[in-house]
Amino acid sequence: MNEQSIPRFKELFSSPNPDEQWYIRILDSINDGLLVADRKLIVLYVNSEYTRITGVKPEQIIGRELTQVRPGAMLPQVVRAGKPVSGVYRCEGDIEYVVDMAPILVNGEVVGGVSVVKDITEVKKLSEEVAKYARKTDRLKTMVDHIYKARYTFDDIAGESAAIVETRRVARRAARGDADVLISGESGTGKENIARIIHYSSSRKDHLLCTVNSSAITESLLESEFFGHKKGSFTGAVTDKMGFFEVCNQGTLFLDEIADMPLTLQAKILRATEEKVITRVGDTIPVHTDFRIISATNKDIEKRVEMKEFRLDLLHRLNTLHIHIPALRERPDDIQPLLIHFVDIYATKFNRPNIHISGEVFDTLRKYDFPGNVRELRNMTERAIILSKTSRLEVSDFPMKTPKPELITADDELINLRLNEVAMVRKALRNCNYNQTAAADMLGITRDALIRKMKKYDISVSRNED
Repeated sequence: MNEQSIPRFKELFSSPNPDEQWYIRILDSINDGLLVADRKLIVLYVNSEYTRITGVKPEQIIGRELTQVRPGAMLPQVVRAGKPVSGVYRCEGDIEYVVDMAPILVNGEVVGGVSVVKDITEVKKLSEEVAKYARKTDRLKTMVDHIYKARYTFDDIAGESAAIVETRRVARRAARGDADVLISGESGTGKENIARIIHYSSSRKDHLLCTVNSSAITESLLESEFFGHKKGSFTGAVTDKMGFFEVCNQGTLFLDEIADMPLTLQAKILRATEEKVITRVGDTIPVHTDFRIISATNKDIEKRVEMKEFRLDLLHRLNTLHIHIPALRERPDDIQPLLIHFVDIYATKFNRPNIHISGEVFDTLRKYDFPGNVRELRNMTERAIILSKTSRLEVSDFPMKTPKPELITADDELINLRLNEVAMVRKALRNCNYNQTAAADMLGITRDALIRKMKKYDISVSRNED
């Protein structure tokens, strides 16, 4: 390189030539900080980002020897050695950054050096936030795994009746495979628990189980909830949103009260389950997702098909494996093992060791109809453990309605069931000051189920009715 090349290199940064100024403007627009010095380490150029990161203004450094302004600078070593250096950590006040340095070569000769300064303050903060949330997520996942994997096991399907033995058998088979499952049974029989047991015993156990009540979502929002939506696709869609099918990718989607799903949505649900491809509302880009569906119903879904209220092809798709859970009144032999199971759970939970059960309790409960099924027995047992003043549970610890008579006609039975249910609903509403959510909890049913019973029996929320 001749001696005239070096002045030409210096003049580039102060040249009035428009073509050469174009290159300077390019350097000014770069998001990283830049410093350029000649081979004598006289600073020729810094951009605005360099000033922002380091706090050194152009007038403080340009035209001066670098070591005078930045005594700890390593660029002089890079220029003398003619070898680049990367990833040097620096800190100026609250700003943290790294510097990459390299010699500038012209025809193989070192004519200067350049420092590229990268602000890592935000990156580090974001990394720390990510790490913090990762730790929280890990803790939550550990807690969830501990709670659900420990709680929802096949041992929770207590009972020895032929029906429950068959339920356990089919549930185990379902957990070993990946077929869709339909669980039927009255409210309170434990359909959701069976779904959880299958999920947490399956190959999908390390991924999400998403529970969706098909009757609890406003019909106008059902498609958005299941498939997600694109920002601006409708009024209120202020951000992009993932639907249930995307959220539970690689996991299980539990559709409760599937028989109540509107016909308008059923065809789209069928297509999604068959193709495992969905498109968000307002979008055109298909999204592939891998999910398993476990659905449940307390309705006669085949009758819904006959009434053209449920699609037969969707039923066939969801009903690959079918588990029916009989009402508790149909399997009285399961009451004793269930009661013992629940006593073990709540005696441990409430630190009440050495709880015993009077034999009279078993005899009395066998005669009870249990309109709330297993959920009612569970709630009854929890209340007994909490309120019992001794370590021995007696009949008085289990408040029940009138036990079912030994011999009654079919018509009498229907009338008694209706009267008992009406009385129970009204009493629960009174005891909960007509708070429907609290009353539903007391009865061991969902709020939607309570509202349906109130409509069915024309029960108002007026205190004057009593």
